Amino acid sequence: MMGIIDKLLSVISPVHAAKREIARQTLSTIKNAGYSTSGASTYKRSMKGWQAWSSSPQADIDMNLDTLRQRSRDLFMSSGLARSAINTSRTNVIGAGLKLKARIDYEVLGISIDEADKWEKKTEREFALWADGLFCDATRMNNFYEIQSLIFMSSLLNGDGWALLKFEDPTPYFPYSLRIHTIEGDRISTPMFNTNAVSYTYGPIGFSSETGNRIINGVEIDKAGKVVAYWVSNAYLNDPANPMATWEWTRIEAFGKRTGIPNILQVMVPERCEQYRGVPFLSPIIEELKQIKRYTEAELMAAIVMGFFTIFIKEGGGAIGDFPLAEAVGAKEKISIDPADFELGAGTINTLPPGYDIAAADPKRPSSNFESFTTALAKHVGAALEIPYELLLKNFTASYSASRAALLEAWKAFRMRRTWFANDFCQPIYEVWLREAVSIGRIDAPGFFSDPIITKAWARAEWHGPAPGQVDPVKEVQAAQMRVQNGFSTRERESIELIGSDFDRNIDQLQREIERMKAAGVPTQPQ
Repeated sequence: MMGIIDKLLSVISPVHAAKREIARQTLSTIKNAGYSTSGASTYKRSMKGWQAWSSSPQADIDMNLDTLRQRSRDLFMSSGLARSAINTSRTNVIGAGLKLKARIDYEVLGISIDEADKWEKKTEREFALWADGLFCDATRMNNFYEIQSLIFMSSLLNGDGWALLKFEDPTPYFPYSLRIHTIEGDRISTPMFNTNAVSYTYGPIGFSSETGNRIINGVEIDKAGKVVAYWVSNAYLNDPANPMATWEWTRIEAFGKRTGIPNILQVMVPERCEQYRGVPFLSPIIEELKQIKRYTEAELMAAIVMGFFTIFIKEGGGAIGDFPLAEAVGAKEKISIDPADFELGAGTINTLPPGYDIAAADPKRPSSNFESFTTALAKHVGAALEIPYELLLKNFTASYSASRAALLEAWKAFRMRRTWFANDFCQPIYEVWLREAVSIGRIDAPGFFSDPIITKAWARAEWHGPAPGQVDPVKEVQAAQMRVQNGFSTRERESIELIGSDFDRNIDQLQREIERMKAAGVPTQPQ
């Protein structure tokens, strides 16, 4: 530090010696200012051994992504707490699938609200024709709502979820050609060989000699950092189930050159700028989850050992004279015993030879602190994942206010992730589908291809999923009524938020029920 100060002061030759000394003292205090005395201190005993180092997102994330991904999957398959964290997020964010609610901007389109309502209902029925069946899936395994669950789970487990948009020939019974092909993040990878103009690779980092672009874990970016293409392998690397696979990579442009439609969708939650691949959901608490799993296994094994009531026969210091048949044994003779000669059972009497004693295995397990300790760890895990430990453990033992506060806090994160997922996956899929529906004449949308503003007005939509749980349904309904009465909300929104139902369908059904009740002479109002 003093050498740097001397160099700085050497350029201030006109400065008087006294002023130079003042400047020296001022510069010397820089190292003891601000964070250098707290979080950035290098001389405090508590901070000396803390040698933290961080670099670019590529160095910190991409170089470690494969290890994080494998450990995340292992915990999901073997740790109950880790599986609960993933499944709880999936169930509350996606549930049975986010449902389309068309919300066109009828003012921009110059139509009435009644006309907009008719168009929205027709479009929702038409979208259901595509989304409800298996033909929307390129592998013919899932419908659109099950694909949502699969993509979201993949994004949590692997860091990001991927879907290729493909088009097949329509049929008379299925008039749409759009197909979704889901793949795992492993297949989005940097080519390992000099193929397809990739001239250099270093682990997940590569370089294309044809375009001059960098390839980061299969994501090709130009010199400005813009994503231009993705590299997709035809098989998993080092797959023992497919050992004869010949690896090949296909370069898929991120967007169509003429239409601007995405060719591939990536669902992830970035945590740093210029980050091109996602981080698995469990990454911040992988170590804690693994240690909890090990501790649980140790306690379980100790309990099993206790259940067997194990007895050890050990050599003791008893005299030969203490043996009932001492006259049959020499004074210095040692007796070897056969473990099969002894047994535990009701009414069983065993006599040990001289010099032997017994000891019962007593590991003092399971520990009386096991539940409190694991619950404390679950609180730390839940805080890191934005899931209250009550929800993580599915254990609500507190008061109504405390339980409801925990659910409300969890739903802040769930709603945020639902919005992001709808923006990254559901809405782009819907817009691509709507383009096809309009182009083949299934949906009438005047001016759809003439102006981006008109296109956006026709494509506006909301995506609704499962409603939050209700700790006290009566209080929840009363609060909903008050919000509607004071204009803070609408009946439609409250129907969705409370039980996930459609208000318009509810009204239609109620009208039919009231008419049938009147025809049958049944009172329609409570007596």
